[in-house]
Amino acid sequence: MSEQDKATAAERTQGGLPAAVGVLGGGRMGAGLAHAFLIKGSDVLVVERDEAAAQAARERVQASTSKSFQRGVLTGTIEETLSRLTVSVDRSAFADRELVVEAVPEDWKIKVEALKGVEAHLSEGAVLASNTSSLSVTGLAKELLRPADFIGLHFFNPVPASTLVEVVIGEQTRVDLVDTARSWVAKLGKTAVVVNDAPGFASSRLGVAIALEAMRMVEEGVATAEDIDNAMVLGYKHQTGPLKTTDIVGLDVRLGIAEHLASTLGERFEPPAILREKVARGDLGRKTGAGFFEWPKE
Repeated sequence: MSEQDKATAAERTQGGLPAAVGVLGGGRMGAGLAHAFLIKGSDVLVVERDEAAAQAARERVQASTSKSFQRGVLTGTIEETLSRLTVSVDRSAFADRELVVEAVPEDWKIKVEALKGVEAHLSEGAVLASNTSSLSVTGLAKELLRPADFIGLHFFNPVPASTLVEVVIGEQTRVDLVDTARSWVAKLGKTAVVVNDAPGFASSRLGVAIALEAMRMVEEGVATAEDIDNAMVLGYKHQTGPLKTTDIVGLDVRLGIAEHLASTLGERFEPPAILREKVARGDLGRKTGAGFFEWPKE
């Protein structure tokens, strides 16, 4: 990205967002991140593992962004917006990015490999962020050469519609980066919740605790999944019940987080048998068409 292009992008974003943003991983979360930055004026580069995955990522971003245009969310044209999207399989293309957000699967080894691989190509002063929902930001930072430039930015699915982002501070995260990250979140039209690094942060820890108890209630025959969710939606004003939220997030993702929390915080986060059984069967929620509820195939 040339200096002139950066200046043009900075003008579009009114100096509030990075002009050049990178996203590692173009799945549902990564595509959502690309969408969120694109519609606010940034130039976005998505890097995937191979050409097939890269093409699928491009199609996800195009479809999602087109829906925003149809709803009147975009102020420009769909053509101009998508012209600022680049999809690649080359991590060295991150060299001109001011911010890169990692959005790969929630697995320690995969995260570390991905983050180290990206950091090797970043220019001085560029910020690297992880979208991890439960892994230690401090621990991940210890694997990096520039831990001060690393921070957690935990977005929520679906990214375009969600209004919350957890800004997670690692032990070595530089102080000014926290304020910068909060400003970025605000420019995206979302609200930042700042938390110190701890297992599950705030949202995953609370959300998983409620969801696991809801699963145990289904397992024990206390009530149906639908009625348990309705109790939380109608009685406690949750926008979506804990079991439907689990389906949206992915039962495999919830299982991984629960296992991590159980290993760090104790047996109260031990995954119930019903969750393990559903994951073993491949009932992962919305993305497979079945979880605690039935979902139309996407």
